[in-house]
Amino acid sequence: MANVLLARCALSSGPAWGVLADDRIEIVATDAGTNGGFLASLLQLPHPARALAERRRGAPTLKAAEIMAAPSSAAAPHLLPPLDLQEVWAAGVTYERSRVARMEETAGAETFYDKVYTAERPELFFKGAASRVSGHNGPIRIRRDASWNVPEPEIAVLVGAHGEIAGYTVGNDVSSRDIEGENPLYLPQAKVYDGSCALGPGILLGDVPSAETAIRLEIARAGKVAFAGETTLAQLKRKPTELVGFLFRDQSFPNGVFLMTGTGIVPAGDFTLAPGDEIRIEITGVGRLVNTVSA
Repeated sequence: MANVLLARCALSSGPAWGVLADDRIEIVATDAGTNGGFLASLLQLPHPARALAERRRGAPTLKAAEIMAAPSSAAAPHLLPPLDLQEVWAAGVTYERSRVARMEETAGAETFYDKVYTAERPELFFKGAASRVSGHNGPIRIRRDASWNVPEPEIAVLVGAHGEIAGYTVGNDVSSRDIEGENPLYLPQAKVYDGSCALGPGILLGDVPSAETAIRLEIARAGKVAFAGETTLAQLKRKPTELVGFLFRDQSFPNGVFLMTGTGIVPAGDFTLAPGDEIRIEITGVGRLVNTVSA
């Protein structure tokens, strides 16, 4: 079964789901026709990509380039965050670079992060509901009561209702490092607030990305690159299936769930996001997610 790229679009008639085919997006379902739960229903199936291939025959189409380029505030068709009824969760300290950064930022709590990096049980936390998630070309926010804010580029896995990974997308787990660094118990405030999460541009349903898959981050400020970094999935200490296994322990997700798998790119301590910054995250074969920091 070939890979399928699934995207959620804003149309004049309301939100709809489409499949990328060459330079077109073929509409396969609308929120109005599925009670706003198309992706949730798709994640009940063992082979979502196969089901989409069967539904695509005779579907209306739109120009993909125009939708991909349109800002999230446009009246014209544009991309929406690729989720409907799913929660978003995240894993932490899954890359060596993240472990080192957390130990540097948190005075007196270095051993907590060192231990969770090597422990059997990973760090998992709730990131947000759909209302807190931004999509491609949409805004993200930094907290007004924080002074040290960074993006965290991650590969996010989409997990079906029965705990099997169904797809992949690009994620941005925006974080307030000074708040978490002050006290690890403040992590929910550092991680969970309006506009603190972005997913997109779409969902890749299909093959598992290889270990050589590159994750690249670039932050542009006033037309110039203020920060750039790169890593690969080979640096991810825990396999996504392991993280998903812990997430589903004593929890159920009947509508499916997104799980961001942690970051291996952390800007230096003298860098913080500012209003107007453009954050560009690209994962080879998965997609390119672009967001602007809202004022």
